[in-house]
Amino acid sequence: LGLLTPPALTPGIFLSFFGWVSSCVVTFVPLWKNLNLDLNEMEIWTMGLWQVCVMQEEGTMECKSYESFLALPLDLRVSRILMFLSNGSGLLGFLISSCGLDCCKAREEKTTLKKQLTLCGGVIFGISGIMTLIPVSWLAYNTVYEFWDETVPEIVPRWEFGEAMFLGWFAGFFLVVGGLLITCSACLKGTEMTTMPLAAGREPTQVQGPLAMRHWSQHSHPKNADLVI
Repeated sequence: LGLLTPPALTPGIFLSFFGWVSSCVVTFVPLWKNLNLDLNEMEIWTMGLWQVCVMQEEGTMECKSYESFLALPLDLRVSRILMFLSNGSGLLGFLISSCGLDCCKAREEKTTLKKQLTLCGGVIFGISGIMTLIPVSWLAYNTVYEFWDETVPEIVPRWEFGEAMFLGWFAGFFLVVGGLLITCSACLKGTEMTTMPLAAGREPTQVQGPLAMRHWSQHSHPKNADLVI
C-alpha cells in the first residue's frame, strides 16, 4: 500500500520555496534603506548589502559597490554572511524535502527514509527563515535607532525602511511557516506508517481463519459420509 502525501506537505513546500526565492531577491537588491534629501528632492538614495544607488527623477539610476568588505559596519558584514547561509540552506531544504513527495519515485520503497528526509528538510527551512529574519530585524533596529538619535542634528538626512526590508520579513515568515508545515506532515506520515502495517496484518488472520476451518471440515467430513457406511 502506498502512502498518500499529507495535506500539509505540498503547501509547506510551496510556501518555503516562495520564501526562499524572496530571500534571494532581498539579498541582492539595493533597497534595504531609502534616503530622501530635502535639499535635492529630485534624488532618492537607496542602500543594500552590496551597493549604494542614487535614482534621478528622470528614471536613471547610478550604483556604486562597496570597496571593501572589512570596511563595512558590523551589521552589514553579518547580514551578508547570514543571507548567504539562508539562501544556501533554503536551496538544500527544498531539494531534501522534495524527496518526500509522492511524485518523487526515488527510494519509493523506503518510506522511513523519505519521512526522515522530509523532516530534515522542514527543519532546514525553519533555520533558513530564522537566518533571514535576524539580519533584516537587526538592520531595521539600527535604522530606527539612528532615525531617533537626538545627538544627530535635525538637518542631517536620515535613512528609512526600504522595500527589501518588508520583503525580507515576509520571506523569513514564509520559510518558518513552510518549515513547520513540512515538519508536521513528516510526523503525520510517521504515524500512518506505524498504523497501516498493523491494520494490514490483522486482515489476513481474520480471512484465513474461516477459510482454514472450512477447508478442514470439507476434508474431515465428506458430504456423503453416512452413505459410505
